[in-house]
Amino acid sequence: MALYTPLLFILLILGIDTAPIHFRKQMIAAESFESVGVFDVNNDQNLDLVSGAFWYEGPHFLKRHIVAQPRRFGEYYDDFSTVPMDVDGDGWIDFITGGWNDNSIYWRKNPGNFEAEWKEQKIGETGNIETTRAWDIDGDGVLEIVPNNPGKPLRVFKLIVDATGRGTGKFQAYQVWDKQGHGLGFGDLNNDGRGDLIINNGWLEAPKNPFVDKWIFHQEFDLQSASIPIIITDVNGDGKNDCIAGKGHDYGLNWYEQKTDPTGKRSGSFIRSIPLIPNTTPWLGLIWITMGKKN
Repeated sequence: MALYTPLLFILLILGIDTAPIHFRKQMIAAESFESVGVFDVNNDQNLDLVSGAFWYEGPHFLKRHIVAQPRRFGEYYDDFSTVPMDVDGDGWIDFITGGWNDNSIYWRKNPGNFEAEWKEQKIGETGNIETTRAWDIDGDGVLEIVPNNPGKPLRVFKLIVDATGRGTGKFQAYQVWDKQGHGLGFGDLNNDGRGDLIINNGWLEAPKNPFVDKWIFHQEFDLQSASIPIIITDVNGDGKNDCIAGKGHDYGLNWYEQKTDPTGKRSGSFIRSIPLIPNTTPWLGLIWITMGKKN
């Protein structure tokens, strides 16, 4: 279950210019909801913030509007993700959510006005949800929904679209693997041009037809209780994607370097490098951003 601490993000910066980058801190709200999303709620071309029961109108985030009241279980709100998506194709961005206690994922419909609550519609039962991510699993340009459900099967929920490519409000579920742990990532680990799925104790090689053919499991590492997402990127510029994983319920942020054999082929091993940040708060969420120009 998510810890009762703010979700933390790290910007890992590679080779930036010498010009300083400045950030300004702004207090938005004092509520203790689990998640926040950033998208244009009211189609005014400004990004807004959506978190828990409210959304905050950009660009100044001083006006607060109702979304709906998330269910609360003890100290937790069952609202562990805010993934933007126009689910029903009406031109207004909705969002995907779900939580630990309700064992399901839902989407909330953007009503297109400031007054009405966002109605909740169930997508499917999944088991306990740490959080949810959206990735284009099959490369068709439409994001799929992938929840992290420790101890449960890894399933992908694909939005059903009409002939014009607009969402219909319905999803099709596909089971990729029989069990996952804490931690989830997506990226191409074997340089075949297809996105693979990374779980805490290995990675799943994507087939050509990801919703028809079998995914192949490679047990090449053990990230233990890992972050969501596990970042897949070429850290050292050697042409092979590596893993960056935080400890979801422990301390430390680590780079796992992908190795090759003497011929240059994949060796099937990942070596944990010097910890990027060894002893800090738990890393439940990460974002990779390259800022400025590489040297």
